[in-house]
Amino acid sequence: MSRKRKELPLLENLAITGVAAEGNAIARVDQMVVFIPFGAPGDVADVKIDRKKHSYAEGHIERLVTPSELRREPRCPHFGVCGGCRWQHLPYEFQLQTKRQQVVDALDRIGKVAHPEVRPTLGSENIWAYRNKMEYTFSNKRWLTWEQMRSGEEFADRSGAGFHIPGAFDKVLDIEACHLQDDLGNRLRLHLKEYGIRHGLPFYDLRAQQGFLRTLMIRILSTSEVMVVVSFGEDNPEAIQATLDDLRQAFPEITSLMYVINTKLNDTIADLPVRLHSGREWVEEEMEGLRFRIGPKSFYQTNSRQAYELYKVARGFAGLTGNEFVYDLYTGTGTIANFVARKARKVIGIEYVADAIEDAKVNSRVNGLDNTEFYAGDMKDVLTDEFIEAHGRPDVMIVDPPRAGMHADVVKVILNARPERIVYVSCNPATQARDLALLAEAYDITAVQPVDMFPHTHHVENVVRLERKA
Repeated sequence: MSRKRKELPLLENLAITGVAAEGNAIARVDQMVVFIPFGAPGDVADVKIDRKKHSYAEGHIERLVTPSELRREPRCPHFGVCGGCRWQHLPYEFQLQTKRQQVVDALDRIGKVAHPEVRPTLGSENIWAYRNKMEYTFSNKRWLTWEQMRSGEEFADRSGAGFHIPGAFDKVLDIEACHLQDDLGNRLRLHLKEYGIRHGLPFYDLRAQQGFLRTLMIRILSTSEVMVVVSFGEDNPEAIQATLDDLRQAFPEITSLMYVINTKLNDTIADLPVRLHSGREWVEEEMEGLRFRIGPKSFYQTNSRQAYELYKVARGFAGLTGNEFVYDLYTGTGTIANFVARKARKVIGIEYVADAIEDAKVNSRVNGLDNTEFYAGDMKDVLTDEFIEAHGRPDVMIVDPPRAGMHADVVKVILNARPERIVYVSCNPATQARDLALLAEAYDITAVQPVDMFPHTHHVENVVRLERKA
């Protein structure tokens, strides 16, 4: 006989006092922290506990008793259901202050490193329609909200195109409008969805792993170039051709229209061929007259205009005069390497993904840069003392690792190389602070600049300058 699950409490008139690093609001009850999504500091609410551990609990707002003065009306109709933009209800200035504090807390509590005053977060000029890339999933069983289920309405056709519900691979929320990308993205998605319904094309069944329309990727760049990649779950040449012909006719502004046939058990297209329907096989972004080619599998910062501000901070922290030998670690498609190359004597970029390194080389060639070299391989295997001995000791190192931060072996090689200056760009202040503690034996932190790449989320990019100790 199964044990009856204990009913978790409803906490009435709970005062929400702050915001946690992962974007949830927090309250405290009897020395226990309660994490609450979509709350605001200053709210008084009745909170239903959903999960309870020894020292913390997770809950949701059942009733807002007294709204915080900070609260703003969210712009998006999907706020609170969609997993993104969890801070839409908070003023942008407050978001920036909170992100700065997140960096301060990481440096003080995790890294425990000495540092100068952290500068105010550099805000994004555009807080809406700032993303150059969006990805959507088609589903034949779109997620129904509580309001829809309680309405009693029958939903015979549950075809939808949108985002996965957080923590549920097989549940997709149908999106009417997303305000994070230019409205062309909404029009493209809705047109393809309506075309599929009108022509009886099966939307993907995420549990049965079958269906025709599977995923959609849209890139809209600051140059107005547009890339669309449609992923089909069935190899049906006639239907694919007709679908893409219709999309091309409806949206002649598409620069690159491509497709993938994906019959695997996951949505990733990294290991699949991408085929060209019409237009070019790439689109181009621009910074200071430099052109950066972006293919369907290329990584490029999602906020184009703010990426320019981020790279300007990194270049400024590097203090380049034209004579420096620079290593750019985790170079990706070489965006930072090529961006700083005109102010450096030579730049070497290293990156794990071989395809990205080929993109980096193309970007150097397109821009007439002949002082760059790029190497592919696992950072801890490529960046060795022997590599530095063969290629030369750098004056400056720029590092921009993934969220997990740097491998301890890489930190060790950096310490052995002893560049005069290190510029550490990070999308995760916690792992950055951990790595900074390892570098502290030989380097002082001399500048810290948070940069907001993703308004209305808790994510923050942080740039730190380190100078070698005398």
